[in-house]
Formats: sequence, C-alpha cells, structure tokens
Amino acid sequence: MHRTPEESHVLVNGIEIALWEWPGEGRPVLFCHAAGFHARIWDQVIARLPGTPHCYAFDARGHGRSSKPAPPYFWRDFGADAAAVAGCLGLSGALGVGHSLGGHAVTLGAALRPSAFAGLLLLDPVIRSKDQYRGPWTQLAFVTKRRKRWRSPEEMFESFASRPPFDAWDSGVLRDYCHYGLVPGGAGYGGDYILACPPDVEASIYEASPAVESNIYPEIATITIPVQVVRAGRFRDPANLMGSSPTAPDLAASFAHGTDTCLQEHSHFIPMESPQLTAKLIEDALTLL
Repeated sequence: MHRTPEESHVLVNGIEIALWEWPGEGRPVLFCHAAGFHARIWDQVIARLPGTPHCYAFDARGHGRSSKPAPPYFWRDFGADAAAVAGCLGLSGALGVGHSLGGHAVTLGAALRPSAFAGLLLLDPVIRSKDQYRGPWTQLAFVTKRRKRWRSPEEMFESFASRPPFDAWDSGVLRDYCHYGLVPGGAGYGGDYILACPPDVEASIYEASPAVESNIYPEIATITIPVQVVRAGRFRDPANLMGSSPTAPDLAASFAHGTDTCLQEHSHFIPMESPQLTAKLIEDALTLL
C-alpha cells in the first residue's frame, strides 16, 4: 500500500537532515540508503510491507534535501548521524535496515546507540574484509564524470531505463531514484535540474570507503543484537565496481548473533532490483525480534 510520508528536518552533528516518516504501528523501522541515493529510494519497499509499519528514512549528509557541506566526507560521520537521528526520534527497539553505505552507517549507529535498535538487516553493506582497510580508493573517474544536469526527472529516467545496471531495477524504484534524486538547479540553470548528491560529494565518499578510519570492526564486536547480512551473489562485469559484492564474505561471523544469506541472482542493488523480496526480508526480520 502506497503511503505519502511526512517530511521534517532535524539538526544533528551540525548538519540539517531531511527526515521522512511513514506513521504506523508496531516496531519502528529506520532505513539508511546507499551513497549517491536518497531516503525516497525506499518508497517501493515500504509500499510492499504488510500492514502499516512505522517507518523512517532520512537523506544522509550530502544527499537529497539534507545539508551538503564541502568534501571531504568520512564514513564514521554517517554512522554518527544515524545514531543521532535515532536519538532525535527517541527510537527504542527499532529494526535498522541499511543498504551499501547505509549498512555501514546503521551498523555503527547501532554500536553508538545500542538502546535504539533490536536488530539489523544489512543489504550488501560496504563493510569490507579487515585487510582491505588500507585506503584511499582512487578509481573515481566513473563518479566524477557523472552527468550532473538534466532537463527533467523524466529525461533522466528515459536515459537510464535501458542501460545497466538500471535496466535490472524495478521501474518504480528507478522513477523514484530520478524524481527525488534531482533538485531545481536555480539561477543560471534555465529551469534544469541537478543531482541532489553532487558528484564531488559522492566521489569523496567512495574515496574514503577503504580508509583505515572506515574500519568499524571494533564497534561490530560490541553489537549483541541479531544481525542478518544479505550479500549479493551475481557477478555482472569485472570492470564494474558494483559487479560483485563489497561485503566481507565472513562478515556475519563478526557479529555475536549474525546470520548470512547470499542471493545468487542479485547484484549489489538488491533493494532496487526487487523491492518485493526486500520487503519480505524486512517482514521476516521483524517477526524474529
């Protein structure tokens, strides 16, 4: 069932965060999105959840309608923001759901504010093997060359719909990605739109991904709640950064109560390719808490 979320803004760690709430019943669910995305990427997943669960999603710093300080961007800041947002909401016993960067963020957030979460569902989180935190990552050309300016969200959708990896996405998710991933360009753009996550911000995030400071295994060791790690199993293209999973294959074993699932037919973009499957994973996770 499609529900229209309520938008608000909160100030955390000196950053204005755009927050979206789907009021409902039962255990709350907090969603954290991937780098270059936005909170509304979860709309199609939330629409497929049974009943009317109480859901929250927020635009990470540098994304969507949230503040966009100049680079550099550090991964630990995203986790600190997730913890602070949970605090502002007064969350207790929530399910944290995170994809990619969002998986890293909600994991650190749960370590920093353990009372807020009763469980975590990590969808192909960018939590690498310990020996890979040597950083920085330098293969940034595909991000810095990303087209920034579009005439409309529809133009962006039509451009992306037939090319990978977007051709494997649910069409509703792709439309949301384009509609909420652009903002009016303002003066000097002639009515055109620009990316809500500027390419230099996204590039800074990728650069810091394997940095020594991004290693959160010490914090993972303190997490005692159930954690389900869902990894992508499909290999698309060795030249494609998202061709294979960035998640450490043995990540689940690093949690006190971790379980591992490998989805052989999915790429890194699990929630985009199958919002229905993602909703079922969330439903199952809630049932176990």
